[in-house]
Amino acid sequence: MFVSALIFGLLGSFHCVGMCGPIAFLLPVDRKNPVKKSGQIALYHIGRLVSYGIIGLLFGLLGRSFYLFGMQQQLSIIVGLLMILLILLPYRTVSRYNFSKPIFKAISAVKSRLGAALKKRSPDTFLTIGFLNGFLPCGLVYMAVFGAIASGNAVEGSLYMAVFGLGTIPLMTTAIYFGNFLSGKVRQYIRKSIPVFVVLMGCLFVVRGLGLGIPYISPTPMMETVSSSYQCHTPVLSETLGPEYQPLK
Repeated sequence: MFVSALIFGLLGSFHCVGMCGPIAFLLPVDRKNPVKKSGQIALYHIGRLVSYGIIGLLFGLLGRSFYLFGMQQQLSIIVGLLMILLILLPYRTVSRYNFSKPIFKAISAVKSRLGAALKKRSPDTFLTIGFLNGFLPCGLVYMAVFGAIASGNAVEGSLYMAVFGLGTIPLMTTAIYFGNFLSGKVRQYIRKSIPVFVVLMGCLFVVRGLGLGIPYISPTPMMETVSSSYQCHTPVLSETLGPEYQPLK
């Protein structure tokens, strides 16, 4: 799970450079002091990781509710199928059901605060910019959220999103230092490879939910394992407690 989140973040960071690149380019870092600049960039990334962790925590709690009802396996299959469908369906079909519309006001508030923070240079500014940046709508973040839900656990959901954020750090840092460093052909090639990886991740979630007994990939459901291995050894109890022990019939 966490390995897939890291790979997803590494590949997805190419998309992040296109979406969040302008924010990274506009960071008010100290261009004259390399040490101070590195610290400011680190604070920016920490802010993003914190916001991703909060998002993963919330959606991990949602997945936990499914887990309590014994639906973790089904949830993994549903999440995998949704990831595949969102990639295979035409963009126009998906755009009709834009679930971010009801929170446009909140997003506008985040953008306005982000714009104000970009004009400052205090140490906490970079933490604030990164934190707000993490809450901006992004298709790849939505895909990572599916993984947090499928984890079925608030802590694991938070860690999943944090690991996803860690995967985006190398390329985002490179973008801050070197700006627009990727050629158009390279970006196009990477952009085409991201949907393929998302589909592969969706297939992995489906296989995981099927419980095929494959270690680490599709483990057998816990309830099935416990029920098949549980046995009652009344003769042993009789030997331990003595001849006066009579098991109930």
